[in-house]
Amino acid sequence: MRTITSVSGQVETVTVRRSESADAQGIDSLISPSALEVFGKVNVIHLLEKANLAVTLANQKDDILAHASFFDYPVGDLVDQAHWEPFLQKHFRVEKCKPFNTLFLHLFVAEPSFATASLKEIMRAVFNAVAELEYVYLVSPNAGGSELGLDKVFEPLQHLTEPGPQCLALICHRQDHCPRLHVRPARVEDHDDIMRIFAEQTKLLSVINEPYHLAELIEAQNEENHTAVCECDGVAVGFISFSADVDVTRLSDSFELREFDHLYKLQETRHDEPATHSDSKEDDSQQQEETQSTGAGAFLEKPNVFCIQFFVIEKNYEMRSVDFIPYVFKVFPDLDFCIITVPTLSPELPLLQSFLRVPPRPSSSMLCELYVFHRVGLRSVKVRPAVTADRPAVSDLVKNLRLNKSLLQDLDLFYETRRDLDGVPLQAFVAQADSQVVGILIIRDEQDIEYIRAHYNIENFIYFSHHGYEEHAQIRHFVLKPSFQHFTKHLFKEVLWLAHKSSLYHRIYPPNQKQENSCVHHLDPVLNCAVPVRPRRQIIYPLEELGINAPSRRITEDQAPFALSLISRKLTMEPKVTVNARIVVVGASDTGLSFLEVLCFCPHLRFNRLTLISTHGYPGDYNHEDVGFLSTSHAYSSRDLAQLPLHSCISVVTGKMVGINRKSKLVLVSGGRKVPYDHLILCTGLQYRVPCPTAVDLSQSVTNSQLQASSAHHRYTGPVPSNLFTINDLSDCMAARRWMCANFVELEDNAVVYGNSIDVYTTVETLLSLGIQGSRIHLVLPPRKPSSSSCFSNPTVAKAVMTTMEKACVQVHNNCLLAQMNNGKHPDPLTSVSFTTDTEPLHLQCGVFINLSNKGVDYDAFRSINDSFLVFDSRLVINATFHTSDSAVSGAGPLTKFSRCYYSDEWSHANFNSKEVGQDLAAMLLPLFDPTLEPTNESPSEMDHLIPIYKQAKIQGGKLPGGFNYLHITKPSATNLTDPPVKRPDLQDRGIVTGRVETGNYFCLRLDSYELVETLTCMSLKPLPVSNYLSLYGKHQQLLGQLSSRYHQGLIRDLYSFFRQSWCLAVYHDRFSDFEQELRQITATHLQDGIQEESRAALRSSAVKYLTYNRNLLPMFACPGQL
Repeated sequence: MRTITSVSGQVETVTVRRSESADAQGIDSLISPSALEVFGKVNVIHLLEKANLAVTLANQKDDILAHASFFDYPVGDLVDQAHWEPFLQKHFRVEKCKPFNTLFLHLFVAEPSFATASLKEIMRAVFNAVAELEYVYLVSPNAGGSELGLDKVFEPLQHLTEPGPQCLALICHRQDHCPRLHVRPARVEDHDDIMRIFAEQTKLLSVINEPYHLAELIEAQNEENHTAVCECDGVAVGFISFSADVDVTRLSDSFELREFDHLYKLQETRHDEPATHSDSKEDDSQQQEETQSTGAGAFLEKPNVFCIQFFVIEKNYEMRSVDFIPYVFKVFPDLDFCIITVPTLSPELPLLQSFLRVPPRPSSSMLCELYVFHRVGLRSVKVRPAVTADRPAVSDLVKNLRLNKSLLQDLDLFYETRRDLDGVPLQAFVAQADSQVVGILIIRDEQDIEYIRAHYNIENFIYFSHHGYEEHAQIRHFVLKPSFQHFTKHLFKEVLWLAHKSSLYHRIYPPNQKQENSCVHHLDPVLNCAVPVRPRRQIIYPLEELGINAPSRRITEDQAPFALSLISRKLTMEPKVTVNARIVVVGASDTGLSFLEVLCFCPHLRFNRLTLISTHGYPGDYNHEDVGFLSTSHAYSSRDLAQLPLHSCISVVTGKMVGINRKSKLVLVSGGRKVPYDHLILCTGLQYRVPCPTAVDLSQSVTNSQLQASSAHHRYTGPVPSNLFTINDLSDCMAARRWMCANFVELEDNAVVYGNSIDVYTTVETLLSLGIQGSRIHLVLPPRKPSSSSCFSNPTVAKAVMTTMEKACVQVHNNCLLAQMNNGKHPDPLTSVSFTTDTEPLHLQCGVFINLSNKGVDYDAFRSINDSFLVFDSRLVINATFHTSDSAVSGAGPLTKFSRCYYSDEWSHANFNSKEVGQDLAAMLLPLFDPTLEPTNESPSEMDHLIPIYKQAKIQGGKLPGGFNYLHITKPSATNLTDPPVKRPDLQDRGIVTGRVETGNYFCLRLDSYELVETLTCMSLKPLPVSNYLSLYGKHQQLLGQLSSRYHQGLIRDLYSFFRQSWCLAVYHDRFSDFEQELRQITATHLQDGIQEESRAALRSSAVKYLTYNRNLLPMFACPGQL
């Protein structure tokens, strides 16, 4: 906070912040006739939307005192925005003005009495925030504005032509408001000033606890070791220590330094030059290894790097950290690379925004991040349209890249026709440093902007109506030399104004898609500048019934899925917070994927070290459709995963967790790999495990009741038969399917399916769909626990499934426990299985055994948890905030249970929607990294022993025998630990049922006591619009067309037809919940005031706005003015 003083002496405490759309009304009220004289008539919302930087000065009450908007081109139509640079250079003395260091003031408004003070404070804040900014110009075709105090802050530009253009031309210099810091060698006299900064800014004990260490460091300067300070008004405000003594070999072993020549440079030595004397054989051999012989002589590899050892600067001056960079390179004129290492948990310094992060090698054991800066990064870079003469340089730039032919083809098309093969306009731009082409960006007009708007939430970042269709473009190709990648954001900023665009989009297709023909090298700089855009939940339209009232085909057409990133004008100057903390997620479960999704979609955070350890890799690498065998939670389809940026944001380690070293913070993975972590998230879920036969002597006619209770819980340690499949994920499903098609379908052997979950029924349907006769399929159901109920909570569904299997001649055996495989002989291959029952033993011949029983914690996961001394009590024990007994290890999902101190054994994460649990886990972790979030306060004492209860529905679906598409949506409920489940008569009374299972149109919907949809069960022979039906959960029956009363009046005979009606589509819209919330607020406000007529008018107005704004997806509704 700072203070400003009005002309009358009034003092206000103010803050300068980025403007928000909510500020528009306050800014509009400050626009005076004087402001209109200078800036012309302005649309404030449009200005905020298109400005590169818009800032607001507000007091402690958040009243707006002033506002300024800055663009990268002049006001009005004085000159085309792409050609302002030659215009200024022709008419005014602006030798050092470049797009890189220049902004233009497009609007300044203020309270009249605070105008001058406000403008000075805003200019100080802007120069401080934008490190590369040197000049702010005001070039306007209008004149005037003396009341705004512009003449006190800006000065007139000197004309070069007479008469020059009729315009107002003013300039404001950095040096008048936030000058560059003076950097000089450190002296011992600076010790006290530097120690004060260390004490305030760091916890570096080696400096704080040893008061003379710093003085000795300054005194010990020599040719290899240097120190420097930056000063303001003669006082040291920053300190840096840098040295040429660098262990390059260790860095090369730990980081991917190939693109930086491994931090070496070749120095030629002649044969006739005397060799340097070496004192040891070790030195001789090392020198021999580092020397490459050639015909003319030899090239000696010499380290080409120096490192920053200590760096500290006062908080108020940290944006000026870049002032050190030219100085340190001047001290080491023969070295090209400057590096700095920082701990992974350290917040990113502003200095590092000019450096390039080097990715670590998978085998790296260093507990730090490496950043590098090349000397050429000090050069000025110019962005301009590509010309034909650039073709050889571009070809050389991309010669070693994959998809370089696609890039060069598009570049040639740009030269020839300015259009691609589909006739879409292309534009190409190059980045040039000292006449050398160092980068290229090719964009094409975005032809699918309506599709993108309908399928992705771009309106979270832009006001779509303020952007013309021609202002959207797609990044086709992007290549920039690593040494200049810190320049990426500015490259995009310049291309936007040169191309007259306002938004750039980048599509990332999954690796298994054929659509990828975009050459991007590297992707990281693009993701550092862009924001990831969430996909939108889609309405499934009955297109034939809607006819001409259906949305445009551009919206409903089926396109290959992709992840989308967006760069807009205002985002080019929006800083991101880089997070280098090593966050390792074990298990690609719904919980783990949901957690990673939240982190990857944080627009202002960039997580560099997200790792997923998964037994079979990333689940998005497999096609989820028509694989069969397992039921689904409908959390993530293959299309959903393709629309998430996880592939480009996380590292995937394929393997199983086999150990946790908590002391060294390492996860041990099968295959010997060690994955380091700062935060470990365990969410492996539960898996079906190979059943262990009880091995009883069946000649004695043993029954289940005679078995010991513990015998069914032993772990199987013998060889797993090649024809026994324990199916847990898509990879297992695909492996089983391939094996059966190749080795089983055409034979006559039996298939034995063992288990009692819904997955056994979806597996039976899969076997039937493969052409296996029902008489060959044996469904063996183990006994259920006394407290558990059927996997089908709806008895109608359960009865129909059993009837269907009976018709298909599938043989069902109840209450069977596996006793022997191959009669106790070697089990591979498995040819027979035997079971104990409640009566006589069951013996079956077996060609394939599909195991879907014995679900629990995977043994390797259990051993890893148990051997690392984390508390395990049949499940991993956590508290209400996901923490285990180790604060660095968290757990979530069905793997976990709450500590017994909560006295809530009937509740665990398994009772809730796993996706919602993962989202809440991310919300718990984010305050550690997100500066915009307040750290979570300690819970009040009375809340300490309460567990979180989640509200989203539990979802289960799949294809059941008979080809029935099954969907069950229900409210989370506690596990009944003792008594059998009790039927609730209130739910029976509130049931709304149409159709019959036999006819393939069964639909059951139940309401709770508040008449909200609590349970929904569908069983249909036709595909289900699952996305639509998920929207019905939690909705009030009156909102669904007076559902209850109309049903009881006999007006609803088929719920499938009822929910296909066009009025329902508004409820299925992904923004309907926001609209609902708005209606509640309107109703609550007017009920307090007791004004019913105004309430009705406000509700109507809100409904019209909702339908009008979302007309692209809801064209079947008529809006006012259409009829």
